Amino acid sequence: MSSPGPDPRDPLVLDTRALQLQRRPGSMISVERDVAAPVDCGVVMARVAADSTIELDLRLESVMEGVWLSGTADIEVEGECARCLEPVGWGETLEIAQMFEYAATDSRGAVIASVEGDEDEALPVIVDDLIDLTEVLRDAIVLALPLAPLCSADCPGLCPECGIVLAEAPGHAHEQIDPRWAALGGLVGPDESQR
Repeated sequence: MSSPGPDPRDPLVLDTRALQLQRRPGSMISVERDVAAPVDCGVVMARVAADSTIELDLRLESVMEGVWLSGTADIEVEGECARCLEPVGWGETLEIAQMFEYAATDSRGAVIASVEGDEDEALPVIVDDLIDLTEVLRDAIVLALPLAPLCSADCPGLCPECGIVLAEAPGHAHEQIDPRWAALGGLVGPDESQR
């Protein structure tokens, strides 16, 4: 059973017919659109800010095999510093480039069902003149975000002994007792340690 096509009402779906993109190679249009950020889009320590808007500035160009999409997406990122776990946030501009194929058709123009095969390397398909940007945008975001964001390049992180944020406690230190001598500390009474 085939899956339903993209929803043309979804802001991440581009209707090439409504945008008047001709199938003639070389035909080109520009699209600027603000869309709501997808939910839970990112990596473990950095993600697109919840309830933020993504600004898309795209160019669609007809080629023989389909439509070449290129452009940028401006996103707001939120996350945690990988060293001190304090909240961080910044703006990021992502480059987007993706080829979308026309669906295969027979001599009458009817869409031919795709053959089972290696779908991992298949290009996204234009379904009923609709281009779904959801996966392309999600992939661009995940590839652009750092796995270990930092609040600053010289962030000292957390104290491994007590967990205090070292940037907020300059000079913080713990008395280090050589573990080989630690057992001898119990042999000395409180009065003898003062001598």
